[in-house]
Amino acid sequence: MLTVNKLVPQGRGLAAALVKRAASVELDWDVRQKSRFDATDSLGRVLGVFLPRGSVVRGGDLLVAEDGSLVRVIAAAQPVLRVTACAEHGSPFDLLRAAYHLGNRHVALELLPDRLQLEPDHVLAEMLRAMHLTVTEALAPFEPEAGAYAAGGHAHGHGAHHH
Repeated sequence: MLTVNKLVPQGRGLAAALVKRAASVELDWDVRQKSRFDATDSLGRVLGVFLPRGSVVRGGDLLVAEDGSLVRVIAAAQPVLRVTACAEHGSPFDLLRAAYHLGNRHVALELLPDRLQLEPDHVLAEMLRAMHLTVTEALAPFEPEAGAYAAGGHAHGHGAHHH
């Protein structure tokens, strides 16, 4: 077993050629939110991942193994509920309202410009349908928001900046 105990968020600071040559590992959200787990990479190596408690692994992050090798993390497609505004009589405000209600329930939620994604839950699906939203089942990578107080936040692809 190859031990991994370092994470490079989104491969920051690493040469693109190194990232491109790295082995990969496909992990769902349930695994990526744990700081300790086992996985098998694209080279067939068994990885024992031991990150600091509270660590969250995101798609695009790089794991660094004890031998110095890199492993690129791919967010695996998994069952999700896709929530969109009703095309006939809805508006983008409906999604904002839904995000508010789901946040009050501390639901892990991915915010996208045209939709929300969450893990399947029939009770929440019915609540959202009752709010006149369209709820469909899909297989997709799931990258929920990290939360306002999480270290590092959620990467949106526009680099680190300070306010």
